[in-house]
Amino acid sequence: MKESALYVHIPFCDHKCIYCDFYSIITSDNIKPFLNSVKKEIKNYSSAYSSDRIFTSIYFGGGTPSLMEPGYLEEIIFFLKENYHVSDEAEITMETNPGTVNKEKLKSFRGSGINRISIGIQSFHDDELKFLTRIHDKNTAIETVHNAKQAGFENISVDLIFNLPGQTKQKWKNNLETAAQLPIKHLSAYSLILERGTILNKMVLDKKVIMQDDDHDADLYEMTIDFMEANGFHQYEVSNFALPGYECLHNNTYWSYRDYLSFGTSAHSFVDGKRWWNFSSLKRYISEIESNGSAAAGYEVISEEQKLNEYVMLALRSSGVRLEEFKNMFGDNWINKKYDYFVALKERNLVSIENNLLRLTKSGYALCDEILKDIL
Repeated sequence: MKESALYVHIPFCDHKCIYCDFYSIITSDNIKPFLNSVKKEIKNYSSAYSSDRIFTSIYFGGGTPSLMEPGYLEEIIFFLKENYHVSDEAEITMETNPGTVNKEKLKSFRGSGINRISIGIQSFHDDELKFLTRIHDKNTAIETVHNAKQAGFENISVDLIFNLPGQTKQKWKNNLETAAQLPIKHLSAYSLILERGTILNKMVLDKKVIMQDDDHDADLYEMTIDFMEANGFHQYEVSNFALPGYECLHNNTYWSYRDYLSFGTSAHSFVDGKRWWNFSSLKRYISEIESNGSAAAGYEVISEEQKLNEYVMLALRSSGVRLEEFKNMFGDNWINKKYDYFVALKERNLVSIENNLLRLTKSGYALCDEILKDIL
């Protein structure tokens, strides 16, 4: 059976941060109708995708899924398990933000079947949190992690953002030190990126905010890699670090180019070489589900060239290109054509080639986008 993943996008949020470009809405309207529509969408796809695959992870993203009552997500989990072959050992993740949950609510989420929690902290400095327009402060962030541990979550991940305007190396190191002292098993560290349509992007265009340069960004990134590895966290993807055995199974599905089926507003699915995406508008999503059982706004069938490019991109960003697997999927023509380039990268210590695995080194990760652009 094919190993695949399930994703559910919960669009409801209590606040829109200046840097966020994910689909979210600041309203409590249509929470119940949305649940009904998600269940209909889950049921609709089950006849086509439930018999030949086992689902090893469920991921609730958003938005802020933890704004929902625990029973809300529990109902979706139950319905997914009722309609699909979900592994008994499935990793079930919920994204949450400090300030939206207390210890009792976290206990209820744990009791509902969620066994992994991803906490969007972003910074442990109150001035940085204020700039990012987060609703929490440093103390609330730290308290949320400890509450999650006490509520029964062993698998805890936190998100941090680096290279904020004016952020020094010492300030970023302090963020990493604070995180490392907490009972976490996983950390995601992202460089602050300007996304079109965000409030932050307009602030930069209006020259109200000045972003830091690429060299400083690279220095902070390499500091992150060195610090996390020194504290026992290995880097298994460009932005992700985990203690041994705590790599995110769900995200590894994406990076390993395996299938995933997604539900909810703006959700993207990739199954059997076909990709489709849902309407973002909540009202449009509900209307389409009611009328058609599906809310797909568009789709594409992946060509062989696209498949090769996407496979290489995802593999190099994570655990590397397994050369035998690659040749079985695509033949050896592409590898032969790129061989001299890979040798040149190896001489610059940007890639390693060992045991039929081609992967980026620490220095290579820092230049990942540039290397991928040259290759693809």
